[in-house]
Amino acid sequence: MMRQLIEQRIQQGGGKEPADLVIRNVGLFDLVTGEILPGDIAICGDRIVGTLDRYEGRREIDGTGKIAVPGFIDTHLHVESSLITPFEFDRCVLPHGVTTAICDPHEMANVFGGQAFDYFLDCASRTIMDLRVNLSSCVPATPVETSGAILDAASLIAYRDHPKVIGLAEFMNFPGVLSGQPDCLDKLAAFAGEHIDGHAPLLRGKKLNGYLSAGISTDHEATAAEEALEKIRKGMTILIREGSVCKDLEALAPLLTPETSQFFAFCTDDRNPLEIAHEGHIDFLIRKAIGLGVKPLAAYRAASLSAARAFGLRDRGQIAPGMRADIVLLDDLDTCQVAQVLSAGRLVDDALFDSRDLVPPTGYGSVRLAAPITEQDFVVEGSGEQRAVIGIIPGQIITAFRRFDLPSVDNRVLPDVTQDVAKICVIARHGKNANIGRGFVQGFGLKEGALASSVGHDSHNLCVVGMSDADMALAVSRLTELGGGFVAVDGGRVIAELSLPIAGLMSDQPFETVRDDLEALRRAVGGMGGTLEEPFLQLAFLPLPVIPHLKITDLGLIDVDSMTLVP
Repeated sequence: MMRQLIEQRIQQGGGKEPADLVIRNVGLFDLVTGEILPGDIAICGDRIVGTLDRYEGRREIDGTGKIAVPGFIDTHLHVESSLITPFEFDRCVLPHGVTTAICDPHEMANVFGGQAFDYFLDCASRTIMDLRVNLSSCVPATPVETSGAILDAASLIAYRDHPKVIGLAEFMNFPGVLSGQPDCLDKLAAFAGEHIDGHAPLLRGKKLNGYLSAGISTDHEATAAEEALEKIRKGMTILIREGSVCKDLEALAPLLTPETSQFFAFCTDDRNPLEIAHEGHIDFLIRKAIGLGVKPLAAYRAASLSAARAFGLRDRGQIAPGMRADIVLLDDLDTCQVAQVLSAGRLVDDALFDSRDLVPPTGYGSVRLAAPITEQDFVVEGSGEQRAVIGIIPGQIITAFRRFDLPSVDNRVLPDVTQDVAKICVIARHGKNANIGRGFVQGFGLKEGALASSVGHDSHNLCVVGMSDADMALAVSRLTELGGGFVAVDGGRVIAELSLPIAGLMSDQPFETVRDDLEALRRAVGGMGGTLEEPFLQLAFLPLPVIPHLKITDLGLIDVDSMTLVP
């Protein structure tokens, strides 16, 4: 069969037979020189077989006035953080030109372990886009939180040879790597010679050298140009991230040139349907990069060719004979206005999505509290003097370690609207214990009410922030009834919500419904005084104790720099 297919490709590419499909009279954006070259693109099945020449086709697409670029590659993301299933993610972002996405099911894996891999790999075999999986390396991410599952090296090895698996996902426990923790070394040894993603915020100097010596080759946590430059000089590929919360493109864009583009790629990490609707996906990153002064050649290389090479995907990233026919037709190069998309030689439209064999969702019933929550569970006792407070830095998941004098009444420490300090609590939700971590956070802008979420990276315990213990308790109770999601409460009343019953992370509804519910939530939080553009996603990153400097888990406030509990 393969011999026949190769022969057919040769015949069609050589012009001896009509091609299965020809895109006629298109301008091909050359990722070698940056020129726009006229001609046809001939396709046989799922492969490009001819460029820069004239071809006859059994089917034809008129490319007059269009510019053809390779399909975009999102090099690192968590589909769960889009709040929709892999099939809805497929339907949501493929029309934006994202023909390949490399996902880490880390979020669902922290809830259900290997069941998450089974689900994602099953879905990945049936999506229209080429969805690839990197196996989650850190489940749990740290020992300072309660996770729903534990994945050791043997658990990962069982999936290593699956055709949809690329390698090992972000190795966020960089202190464990540097100290030679046995479980870290076991995982690194099991994937030696395979692709291993990095996750090393602010890591520099000899510590970075040691980390890279473990065989780790990429990083999406560089937030400053100086840090990123050191990392690419030491052989890393920097995945420039622009998600719903983490926005690093503006800081790193000055480094992205045609000369350096082979060391850069793009990723979204966490981007939800509301932001995709308003801005786009990888097409938005390209558009924004060019708007910041990046040459189109560098931007489109990072979005395709450099990304493909960094992850060993040798059959894509360029419009050239022998390559996978992932092609984006643009109306305009500088603004990356997507007109049509081809995925593996198939024109992307509703009929193509309707042809998929969908996998039923799994992972319901994941919110299991040890006991019902009351407002008494959120009382913080003691003095309000010089309280440790998490300081939100808009556009980043790095937080500041701040201290404030907070009001107190009857030995109970209270939020302070005048200093924009709210109470924050994390409640264990995996049925293993009744832990509640309590603390304070500055930066939400709330004047009243409470917000609760079952999305809480990385162990996904319940997170609630608010100005009222009663509203916080109601928000958590409603969240439990929903089986997970986002809830906004004000004055003893639920004013907006989004149900995420699949592992407490994903909706079982179309992405359009999720988009609309997120819009309603955003309006509701704004009415409570909220000032953050993405309040629920910002809340979701506050329990992430692998990102400096002060975070909170179900065990309490964590000084990430020393990885110790704050007294």
